[in-house]
Amino acid sequence: MQNKKTDCTAINPDTVNNTLPKMPDMKLLYELSDFFKVMGDNTRIQLLWALEINKMCVGDLAVLLNMTKSAVSHQLKILRSAKLVKAEKQGKNVYYSLDDDHVKTILEKALEHTNE
Repeated sequence: MQNKKTDCTAINPDTVNNTLPKMPDMKLLYELSDFFKVMGDNTRIQLLWALEINKMCVGDLAVLLNMTKSAVSHQLKILRSAKLVKAEKQGKNVYYSLDDDHVKTILEKALEHTNE
């Protein structure tokens, strides 16, 4: 079995043929890649970790991470677009938290892997 886009011939064509139909759709893989790009930023990881511990407003996050409110807001916008955090208005303030338990699980598993 030879792929038309590569100059390689499969060494184990049965393995290739078995794996191919089990691969996720390319669109999903691109979305997954974008997800990891968002997660691949140190500031956003710090924000996510803080929000795993407590719901927080922009001002408190800015103080915690020694950043400007504008910079924090910019990063939170990216995290919201990626559906990693959600916002809840309480009085005059907007409080951010992790969007769901999946985000917490991903963070914890990544830290566990990093610590190995």
